[in-house]
Amino acid sequence: MIIAKSFPIVIILLVIFMAIGASGSGAFAQDRGGRRPEPPPEAYIACEGKSPGDKAEFESPRGDTVTGTCVQQGDRLFLRPDNPPKRRGRKSSTS
Repeated sequence: MIIAKSFPIVIILLVIFMAIGASGSGAFAQDRGGRRPEPPPEAYIACEGKSPGDKAEFESPRGDTVTGTCVQQGDRLFLRPDNPPKRRGRKSSTS
């Protein structure tokens, strides 16, 4: 009898925990499982007609000049910045 009365409560708690788990997983979706984010389109355009190791630059959407070196990724080249932007959520090495 006690099990029959507590059964609806157990179901409600399971639903709540599943909802919390599903909404919380979005926080980790940006992490991409340790993979780096895809370079912006400007990074590919900056290396068009260049070879791996060539220096290049582009203007970021914020108006900054981004300088770097062209590197191979699959069959495409992209600019790897000399000074990559700090990623949010990362701990600094001085902490």
